[in-house]
Amino acid sequence: MSPESREFIPLSDAGLRAVSGPNSRHAALIEDAFHVLVETPGGGVSLAGDAKARAAAKRAVKSIAERADRGAEVSEADVRAATAAARSGAAPVGSNVVALGRRGAIQPKTAAQARYLDLMQRHDLVFAAGPAGTGKTFLAVAHGASLLLNGAVDRLVIARPAVEAGERLGFLPGDMTEKVDPYMAPVWEALSDIMGPEPLRRRRDKGEIEVAPIAFMRGRTLSHAFVIVDEAQNATRLQMKMVLTRLGEGARMAVTGDPSQVDLVNRADSGLTHAIGLLEGVEGIAVAHFSAGDVVRHPLVERIVRAYDAETRGPGA
Repeated sequence: MSPESREFIPLSDAGLRAVSGPNSRHAALIEDAFHVLVETPGGGVSLAGDAKARAAAKRAVKSIAERADRGAEVSEADVRAATAAARSGAAPVGSNVVALGRRGAIQPKTAAQARYLDLMQRHDLVFAAGPAGTGKTFLAVAHGASLLLNGAVDRLVIARPAVEAGERLGFLPGDMTEKVDPYMAPVWEALSDIMGPEPLRRRRDKGEIEVAPIAFMRGRTLSHAFVIVDEAQNATRLQMKMVLTRLGEGARMAVTGDPSQVDLVNRADSGLTHAIGLLEGVEGIAVAHFSAGDVVRHPLVERIVRAYDAETRGPGA
C-alpha cells in the first residue's frame, strides 16, 4: 500500500482509548463502516484506505476522540452514531454535556439529541416525539437530575400514564408507592443508572424525586420543579391538558413519547400528537422530532423501526 493511502491522526491517551475500544471493538466498527484499516501504533491512529474512505473515517475518529476528551463515556452506540454522521456528512454533534455524579458527563450521541438538550435548556416546555431507543426519556431524566443536583429546581417529578392500571390500581397489594412502582420501573431504572442507587434513595426519601401516574397530578401546582411526562402517547387529550396546566412558578417540563405506539383503546384520543399540533410554534414551547436514524440502542432496533415505518406507510409511499 503506497504512503499516500495512509494517514496518521495524533490523539490524546483518552481519545486513543475511546477510538480503539475494549478489545479493539470500536476500531473494528470503524473499519467495517468505512472499509479502512485502523491501527493504533501509539500516540494516535493510523488509517489506511482510499482517500474518500479515509476522510470519512477521520471525521468519525475525531468526533469520537473529542467526545472522550470532554470527559464523556464512549460506548459502541456512540461509535455507531459517529460513523453514521461521518458517512452522511452531517454536522458534528454539539458539545452540550450534562455533568452528573455517577455517570460523569452525559453527552448527546446524535445531532437530534444535541438539539433536544439545547431546547430543554432554552425553553420551559419541550415535546420530544419519535421512536423507541432515541434517548428521549434518558436525556430528559439526565437534564432534570442535573437541574436538581445543581439547585436550579427543588424537585424532579416524572409522570407516566398507567394505562393498564385504571380501577385495578386500588386492588393491588401494598401502599400507593408499591402499587404504582411496577408501571414506573423504566423511569426508576434510568434514574438509578444516572444518579446511582443510594443518592437516588436519599433524594426520593426527602421527596425531591417523585415518580407517579399522570392521574396523581390532578389538582396540583408544580412549582420550582422539572416535570417529565413520559410515554405521553398513552395520555388522553384531557389528561394531557390537565398535566400541561400543572406548571407553576419556576417550573419546566419535558413531554416524551412515540406517536406510533399508542396503547389506548381509542388511538385517536392520544394527547401527544394532538398537543404538538396545537402548541408547536407557541412562544416558550419547542418540539424535538426524532427518527429511526436517531436510534442509539442495538443496531437492530433502527432496522426494526424502519421496517415497521415502511409497513405503516404502505407500498409506494
